[in-house]
Amino acid sequence: MSEAAAKADLLRYLQEARDALLWKLDGLSEYEIRRPRTPTGTNLLGLVKHVSAVEIGYFGDTFGRPFEDSVPHWMAPDAELNADMWAAADESRADIEALYRRAWAHSNATIGELPLDTVGRVPWWNPENAEVTLHHIVVRVLADTQRHAGHADILRELQDGSAGWLPGKDALATSDPDWWAAYRDRVEAAARQAEENETGGTPQ
Repeated sequence: MSEAAAKADLLRYLQEARDALLWKLDGLSEYEIRRPRTPTGTNLLGLVKHVSAVEIGYFGDTFGRPFEDSVPHWMAPDAELNADMWAAADESRADIEALYRRAWAHSNATIGELPLDTVGRVPWWNPENAEVTLHHIVVRVLADTQRHAGHADILRELQDGSAGWLPGKDALATSDPDWWAAYRDRVEAAARQAEENETGGTPQ
């Protein structure tokens, strides 16, 4: 496979994850995109904010290509702990989405202009293992973004039942809600039966 083809594959899957993350915000209120849905505070807009910081950091200073905009205050070394994982009330959805799009444009330029074997140094890693290739960083960011897109899938489904991979490409077995209700009942019944088989008791 040529380097150009390898880059195209990596960017395709990275872009799909980016698009999915933003799509999961569509149609929700300010509260719904910001509300914490897990004990550790995971929320939809915070996921977008976080991956923006990931791309700015890994595809910027790591390869001597600083982000063209001023770095957001919540990315400063002395920023509040976990500041990139949630949005304050005065941080708008539009601004965070726009930052993410600018971040990925900057990332795409880095990927497009540098060979995959280009060596960089991650400033915030331990100096002993801070040296990385661009290929390593693309794979790392791709994996991280896809992971967070999966988080967003679950948060959105818990919010209003919406599910799917990408707009127009949901990758679901069916769109029939009755089928899904029956399917869920079968999964629940199997789980209860397995518990009974294991312990001899019925789950509470």
